[in-house]
Amino acid sequence: MTRLAIIDLGTNTFQLLIAETQAAGFTILHDSSMPAKIGEGGISDGKITEAAMDRAVGVLREFCQITNQYDIAPEKIVALGTSAVRNATNQEEFCERVLNTTGITVTIVPGEEEASLIYEGVKAGTVLSEQTSLIVDIGGGSVEFILCNAKKVFWKQSFEIGGQRLMDRFQQADPILPDSISKLYEYLEQQLVPLTNAVHQYEPKEIIGSAGTFETLIDIESMRSTGHWPDPEQVSFELPMASFIDSYEKFLTLDRDARLQIPGMKEYRVDMIVVASCLIAFLLRKYQLKQIRVSLYAMKEGMLSRMSQGQ
Repeated sequence: MTRLAIIDLGTNTFQLLIAETQAAGFTILHDSSMPAKIGEGGISDGKITEAAMDRAVGVLREFCQITNQYDIAPEKIVALGTSAVRNATNQEEFCERVLNTTGITVTIVPGEEEASLIYEGVKAGTVLSEQTSLIVDIGGGSVEFILCNAKKVFWKQSFEIGGQRLMDRFQQADPILPDSISKLYEYLEQQLVPLTNAVHQYEPKEIIGSAGTFETLIDIESMRSTGHWPDPEQVSFELPMASFIDSYEKFLTLDRDARLQIPGMKEYRVDMIVVASCLIAFLLRKYQLKQIRVSLYAMKEGMLSRMSQGQ
């Protein structure tokens, strides 16, 4: 048995996964998230600010305290840098600072590779069938789309239209203005032409939302329907369409403080969830998709699955 630690250095949130691999697969020992917001204040200018670097190092030091408890040294940690890091003009400075202060080496993941890892992660925790699904992973910097079934990936692409980028561009007021929503939809229409062409070719029947915003939507639905948080052992869910529409419509009319009062809402998701939900609503309407499933497994679980198979 081997212990592994994987960190997803997301644009909004850093996530730590610690697992033990066996011949039959893996057992997750620890899974946690902390907001680092490394895209805040700089992503639209293609840089990571000093304040963002400070936040990143602070979170990674806390993660190292956790990995130490599992006897995993910093140099053994697999740290995956995504959109905010891979597009930063000061990427090298960021990676050097992380290495010098924490001992962690950051690996930059290209967008297409991120999409492949997301597929492997979703597949490890969600039942895919012969029908085509559209996997959607909404990050702070990029959004990955994967058209696939249980056997293969038909098409995948990463687009630099993540939640922080959309917020910077379209969410100047709180609540978001109707005119901004219209402009956001026009922008998505233009940016997602390659996805539209692929959807027409492969005809997906459902969205499978991967972690992030989708996880918060599940939390809100669970609190609304049962009064409890979701079962922590469950990694795959169905999100009722009526529940999504109800949440989406609220997000458009409530300000930040009011959104924070919604049972199930997490503080570090409260800002980005508005534009992220607009993106989901756009996809549902544009491609006439009738079902939303949610996978809590994403890129880091894809890397874990790959490493546990010795790839």
